Amino acid sequence: MSWRRIALAVGVLLIGYLLAWPTPVEPAAWAPPSDPGYQGAFAPNQGLAALERLPLGGLTGPEDLALDRRGRLYAATHEGKIVRMDPDGTHPTVLADTGGRPLGVEVGADGTIYVADAYRGLLAVTSSGAVSTLVDSVDGQPLVYADNLAVTRDGQRIYFSDASTKFGAEANGGTFAASKLDIFEHGGHGRILVYDKSSGETKVLQSGLQFANGVALSEDETRLVVAETGMYRVLVIHLAGPKAGEMEVLIDNLPGFPDNVERGPDGTFWVGLVSARSKPLDGLAAHPFLRRLVMRLPAAARPDAVAYGHVFAIDLDGKVQADLQDPSGAYAKTTGAISSGPWLFISSLTEPDLGRLRWSPH
Repeated sequence: MSWRRIALAVGVLLIGYLLAWPTPVEPAAWAPPSDPGYQGAFAPNQGLAALERLPLGGLTGPEDLALDRRGRLYAATHEGKIVRMDPDGTHPTVLADTGGRPLGVEVGADGTIYVADAYRGLLAVTSSGAVSTLVDSVDGQPLVYADNLAVTRDGQRIYFSDASTKFGAEANGGTFAASKLDIFEHGGHGRILVYDKSSGETKVLQSGLQFANGVALSEDETRLVVAETGMYRVLVIHLAGPKAGEMEVLIDNLPGFPDNVERGPDGTFWVGLVSARSKPLDGLAAHPFLRRLVMRLPAAARPDAVAYGHVFAIDLDGKVQADLQDPSGAYAKTTGAISSGPWLFISSLTEPDLGRLRWSPH
């Protein structure tokens, strides 16, 4: 057989593969808002460039952070550990191992540490490190991507996000790989759930979201702030009052993918942008067929996260109150921030350290 015939046969096979090979996603066409880039309230700055790095004792990916009543800091790490630190972020010690991939972490008024674990569901951890499962299925279906959570002051209700009911984190190569599949498909598989501690029941509060992510309660607990990663926006769900049950857009058309949401002591909400927006991904949004072709390419050839450090704070009117960036992306995949005393602690999906800045809301 001549080299020409061999090349032709290989070309035919390659075309057949690109056109017909099964893919895990069934892309839906949609029209993303035009990317405004970094301007206005999000004009480029170097606010994160000088952050300190605090080691985590060999652990990585402090994806979410929480504080207890004594000011001690907690982090959920890539290795499945819940780490407790001093109020200044130093002296990390492992409190517990969930045996999964903990993402969201919050401390209840009674000291219980609640965890949204992408592999295991909604968990409770005692102050001595004992781990128990609160929710691992909803309506008879396994919970496959518990992501973030917020706990009421009385500890009776826990609101948490189920990022994707289709692309489970454990079954799809981990949390980041699964998130890319869900966002690439844009099928509306995310939802917000609420667990009632008294009854043990879990109900669906909102469904149809494009990768439901960070959640945080307003100070009066009448509103729930939610990051909808795949739509570049932050939402608010009304829990009480004349708008109870309604959902509204709090801030839209962000320059990146929003991740965690954390209410600060001044009532504002810190949001982390885990990546800048991707022009190739936006360009493919209206073309499901092309997105299938791209999914058949090697992973390195597909749209991926863009390193750009970025956290910001908004109020309940959706106005930006603070904006901190590092365009170099030296501390990458910033998932959020939490304010405590003179410090602002910055979390990351992948970094081996915790970020820390001296910070005052004034």
